[in-house]
Amino acid sequence: MCAFPSRKHVKDLSPTEVSNIWSSYLKNSMEHQLFRYFFMTADDKETKQIIKKMLLHSQKNMKQLKKTFSDYKVTLPIGFTEKDMNVHAGKLFGDSFILYFCQDITLLSMTTYSSALSDCENTDVRDHFQKCMQFTCEIQNDIVKVLVRKSLYIESPQVALDSKVEFVESKTYLTERLSEHRPLNVAEIANLTRITHRAQFSKMVMTAFGQTASTKELKKHFQKGQEGLQYAIDQLNEIFTKENIPVAASGHYKINPVQTSPFSDKLMLFFVNTCLGMYCFVMITQALNSSLRTDLFIKLSKVSLGFRKYYGEGLFLMIENQWLEEPPQAVDRKVST
Repeated sequence: MCAFPSRKHVKDLSPTEVSNIWSSYLKNSMEHQLFRYFFMTADDKETKQIIKKMLLHSQKNMKQLKKTFSDYKVTLPIGFTEKDMNVHAGKLFGDSFILYFCQDITLLSMTTYSSALSDCENTDVRDHFQKCMQFTCEIQNDIVKVLVRKSLYIESPQVALDSKVEFVESKTYLTERLSEHRPLNVAEIANLTRITHRAQFSKMVMTAFGQTASTKELKKHFQKGQEGLQYAIDQLNEIFTKENIPVAASGHYKINPVQTSPFSDKLMLFFVNTCLGMYCFVMITQALNSSLRTDLFIKLSKVSLGFRKYYGEGLFLMIENQWLEEPPQAVDRKVST
């Protein structure tokens, strides 16, 4: 892990760099509690080895980020602490589900760290996020190897591809009519598959969180999330069925009944809002940008609108419960009248 130089003034960091290290600390403090719980409850040796690496990495990141906040005189966020994880809770997730959970976190990290790296100018901050990216790539490789070895890796559809090189000759390429039908292209298949797999995983996470949430309000919120995700899955499955493209789903999302919730309501809602929500929007935006058939664009737009409304409601719940920390903001220089 790189060492940031000691600086006396926060002006040495740009607002973008402060935003990135702030978000990174919140994310790492949450992940640290997840990994602590996963390490305590996992039984499989290979899975525990992966969790241990991710746990140690999150510890190093938090220690370094704390130093950075101190060096640059930026207020340290509270984030998530040991109070947000119950060490006495039972085993909520099966080992395979834990492995999928770890894989999902690396997918989010690839997005957030690459974005942070592209936004930052400070050499030391860039070096920090570059090292985070390197670790994420390495641990993701380890996870995929274990998933494949255990026959748990969820593969993309295998379809016969047209070997001819052709150029679009008509605007009908953008439409989907019975008289002007064209098959899905590989970019469309890849994006729709990615969203479907993500929705299936997210739905099961919300099922588990709905089972363990302590308030009726939050249980209802997670139930609503399950229904919204099922709607998205149904919409995309309609397309795959129409195109005769089989999409695999995991049967290893095992959820055990537990008497005590392993996570605080704050942590669960943060994970749903930030991790599931943000990455869903990233995938849907990517799919919208590369979908050249109008019927796909319309379906994805409807799914995106539903997600946007749902995660907006999640933010209101964070605010109502006083769980949403304000990031550092510029000094108000307006003259009061």
